[in-house]
Amino acid sequence: MVSKSGFCDLGFAKLDIDRVKRRGFAEAVYCPGKTEEHLKKICGEFIKNKQDLLLTRLDKKTFSLLKKTVPRLQYHPLARIGYLIKERRIAKKGLVAVVSAGTSDIPVAEEAALVAQLLGSRVEKLYDVGVAGVHRVMSKIDMLRQADVIIVVAGMEGALASLVSGMVRCPVIAVPTSCGYGANFGGLSSLLTMLNSCSPGVVVVNIDNGFGAGYFANLINI
Repeated sequence: MVSKSGFCDLGFAKLDIDRVKRRGFAEAVYCPGKTEEHLKKICGEFIKNKQDLLLTRLDKKTFSLLKKTVPRLQYHPLARIGYLIKERRIAKKGLVAVVSAGTSDIPVAEEAALVAQLLGSRVEKLYDVGVAGVHRVMSKIDMLRQADVIIVVAGMEGALASLVSGMVRCPVIAVPTSCGYGANFGGLSSLLTMLNSCSPGVVVVNIDNGFGAGYFANLINI
């Protein structure tokens, strides 16, 4: 039952039913650490309250189990997102460009892209254009300059965000990933590079946080 404060208390979870009124989209569910039974109850309560479903970091096995009780639930295996959207949103006029440095960064980029799309943004993707072959991203500079916000996803040293930001006028959201060898420290080196960017207009989300990047890009997008 939804309280006067706008949330539903399940005992193990307090679902923010009013978030859609404040932020424009329902509360997303981070799946790791939650039991299958908890996820079933959370999904059921959101559906009961006419909320959209967005389940992040959802593995395929758990999706298959949830699908039995939520038949219309859809799944994007690369982004690891389960979703059930009641009505297709009217697409915004602006463009979100999602750029990945390497192929190994694509799962995080796909998470960002899908979240932005589900929230109503028009998205174009540009993958495997890291700084080791700068001519690859330079060949798409016209497309990047048409974007209203750009998400740059990069592991290793994470330099691509600064490079892209230096060539465009729109905001850049930098997403460090945990891809890389030992001195990458699970994404810490990429995170620090992005935080220390000398190019103005770059904001940084947490390591591997494609969801946060896609959500923020949609807020910026016109």
